[in-house]
Amino acid sequence: MPPDNEVAAAIERWFPDHARPLSWRTTPRDPWTSLVAEFMLQQTQVSRVEERLAIMLDRFPTPGHMASSSVDDVLALWSGLGYYRRARLLHAASVAMVASHGGRVPEDARALRSLPGIGPYSAGSIASICFGQR
Repeated sequence: MPPDNEVAAAIERWFPDHARPLSWRTTPRDPWTSLVAEFMLQQTQVSRVEERLAIMLDRFPTPGHMASSSVDDVLALWSGLGYYRRARLLHAASVAMVASHGGRVPEDARALRSLPGIGPYSAGSIASICFGQR
């Protein structure tokens, strides 16, 4: 089996030509957009997230906007995506970002994992895609 860095290099070569175009994969990558998409993608089809992500981001363009809103406001926009616990955790994560990270998405996986609802996969994804960490 090749070392991890060889696998990562192979994926990095493959990705630009074969990745599916998704609205949250813009350049430069916006950490808040990626974080909201990660929450929405848990147990939800990509096509459903594509339909709803822009609506969520129009209403809550930053962690601060979401944190200053009620969880009921977030739940109302989440309607139809199911697994409403994710919406509550997303709201709690936005509150934590405002309280502990200056209203910004943390830049490293360890700090991301300290947020409610962020596990190792989502933390690694956001840290890698948005901040170039491996």
